[in-house]
Amino acid sequence: MIEVRRLVKAFGLKPVLRGLDLHLEPGEFVALLGPNGAGKTTLLRILTSLARPSLGEVRLAGHRLPGDAAAVRRILGVVSHQPLLYGDLTAEENLRFYARMYGVPQANRRIDEVLTIVGLDRRRRDRVREYSRGMQQRLAIGRAVLHDPQILLFDEPHTGLDQEASAMLDGVLKQVAGEGRTVLMTSHDLLRATDLASRIDILSGGVIARSISRAQAEWGDLPSLYRAVAMPPERHRG
Repeated sequence: MIEVRRLVKAFGLKPVLRGLDLHLEPGEFVALLGPNGAGKTTLLRILTSLARPSLGEVRLAGHRLPGDAAAVRRILGVVSHQPLLYGDLTAEENLRFYARMYGVPQANRRIDEVLTIVGLDRRRRDRVREYSRGMQQRLAIGRAVLHDPQILLFDEPHTGLDQEASAMLDGVLKQVAGEGRTVLMTSHDLLRATDLASRIDILSGGVIARSISRAQAEWGDLPSLYRAVAMPPERHRG
């Protein structure tokens, strides 16, 4: 569903991604971890067609980027630490706007379903600026799944959330990921990634330096993963 081969991304003379390979099967939930500056957000920007690769091949559901960007956007849902919602609109009005933009059939029924999934049905007529940070992130997930995308990209969605809000967000993530979608999530939180994802990939030095299944992580490989996540890219390469 996601296929990245020999991906290179440089800003001027500074390479960030250095021949990265990444492969996600349909229905897989992969957590992408790595130290600050490793290139996690850069990779997601390329997958969302917001940035162009310097070299390499990128395909989502068979569509090649950047050439097939319009087709990719129709099958993609994206959530970052910025919820991309209109604060002066209600939750229902926000979803209705995006439903029109994506041409969602039977929009009223779908909006009802999504608000129930993210636990905001009773707050549907409240303006989004009155929501807590955690509620905004849950609505952002609702926005991302509204058009029933095949692929979901989450860029550190727990940023700025307290423990209770993060736990509620985890429940929503598990529910939407459990519907057969392919999910790629960047994170700094190894324990949360182990709980949510079926596979953990470590991005360091511009490549996937380590890939480990949830079962392997649960059976005692966490200490080495902690070191890989915390280690700056330059040190990891050395």
